[in-house]
Parts: sequence; structure tokens; C-alpha cells
Amino acid sequence: MRTLDAIALTLLIVGGLNWLLVGLFQFDLVAAIFGGQDSVLSRIIYVLVGLCAIYSFKFYGHQRAEEHAR
Repeated sequence: MRTLDAIALTLLIVGGLNWLLVGLFQFDLVAAIFGGQDSVLSRIIYVLVGLCAIYSFKFYGHQRAEEHAR
């Protein structure tokens, strides 16, 4: 796994776990750690998670290429 792929996966996991906590307990861990939803650090984390989600669309192309190679 390439480094950028690993970083994207890690941030997506963090984002997914954060949404799980929001959904189950109405607790935003990112906001709690970085000073609220409106803090600059929280917003940076939210943006990075979103960018990683967009970056991860590339994995669909890899999956299709592997399916055609069979």
C-alpha cells in the first residue's frame, strides 16, 4: 500500500469512527479534541477527511481494472 493511500485510509477511518460516535452518542470527538466544530483545527480535520473521501474514488478504478484482468 502506498503512503498516500494509507494516510487516506487512516483519515477515512477516523472520520467514520467520528460519525459513528455522533450517530450513537451525539458526541463529536474531533470537535472535543480540537476545541469545537468551529475551531480552525477541527475544520482542517473535516476538510482533510473529505478530501481523502474524494481521493478514495480512485480505488473504484483499480477494482475495475483487477476485475477485467481476471
